[in-house]
Amino acid sequence: MVLTVGGTRKEYPAELTVAKLLEVEKVEMPLYVTVSINDEFVKREEFETALLKEDDSVEFLYFMGGGF
Repeated sequence: MVLTVGGTRKEYPAELTVAKLLEVEKVEMPLYVTVSINDEFVKREEFETALLKEDDSVEFLYFMGGGF
């Protein structure tokens, strides 16, 4: 199956969940990442069950604090 992850199209195995994609992509600090599929946010409690499908677009978003 082909997905676009972080703007790059790649081939992945079928039956891929969000949780497994985080592992495959070696996402740093997965507890602090927010995931969107086709511009819709996925709830953290759904990472284990949310299946990706052909041509999905996935983004990993990290929210960082900071300032002066």
